[in-house]
Amino acid sequence: MTHQKASIYSALAANLLIAITKFIAGTFSNSASMISEGIHSLVDTVNQLLLLFGLKRSKKPADALRPFGYGKELYFYSFIVSILIFGLGGGISIYQGIIHIIHPEPIGDPTWNYVVLALCVVFEGTSLVIAAKSFNKIRGQETWWNAIVKSKDPSSFLVLFEDGAAVLGLFIVMICMFFNHWLYLPELDGIASLLVGLILVGVSLILARESRSLLMGEGISPASRQKIVTITEKVTGVEKVLTVVSTYQSPDEVLLMLIVTFKEDLDTHEINEAIDQIQAEIRKEFKLIKFIIVQPEQYTKQFKF
Repeated sequence: MTHQKASIYSALAANLLIAITKFIAGTFSNSASMISEGIHSLVDTVNQLLLLFGLKRSKKPADALRPFGYGKELYFYSFIVSILIFGLGGGISIYQGIIHIIHPEPIGDPTWNYVVLALCVVFEGTSLVIAAKSFNKIRGQETWWNAIVKSKDPSSFLVLFEDGAAVLGLFIVMICMFFNHWLYLPELDGIASLLVGLILVGVSLILARESRSLLMGEGISPASRQKIVTITEKVTGVEKVLTVVSTYQSPDEVLLMLIVTFKEDLDTHEINEAIDQIQAEIRKEFKLIKFIIVQPEQYTKQFKF
């Protein structure tokens, strides 16, 4: 989690400074695409603040109101971030682009725009490298896409997507601005803004999909589930595991419920001892499983694993 915070803080500092310089440059040069880039960076700044707030809220200890803790606060704020990227970042940029395509305005002196864009590429690129290195440390042997899909920590890939979209958007604006100035095609300024908006909408849809899935509750992998069944059925007195139900409460906490049938000759004390052993063996193997509920049940055909 420390690596994720480092990437968020670096992105926050970069985006705040970049947003200010983009707005100043866009105002002086009358560039819609530069204003759109400024909005993009401003939205990213708000997003990083929300992620940090979500991370802090998710660490609150469990209480009577939330007996399983506040871990899913992170998933909630990650979903809000994806909505902000869609509405504020993508929506406003697309609107600005359409307006300036329909009513193109000649661009002013683009010199400062080029300077700002070049600096932004350096800053955003640095932030992207930090985010990529941070995510690379936790993805293991998985491909980048599989690691993103399987990740239970949205803060690890949100900054990666944001910075990637930012760098791509900067290059689009730079190319369109160059041809705008060279060929005197003011419509290209609106086209650049439109393309930046479409990139943000695409990114927001991917992030919303992943955040929604986590917010609704994702369980452990089939391989982990099968391993838990094997561990449980090795415990003395266990007849069969009927059902395994799990959900991630946060990136670091899993809630697990097992419905287990025990041998008929066991008394209540022996069943309780077997349950204690099941919980101890599972916790030994799976450090993220913090809550384990074992429900004894008679075997019937209605239960399936």
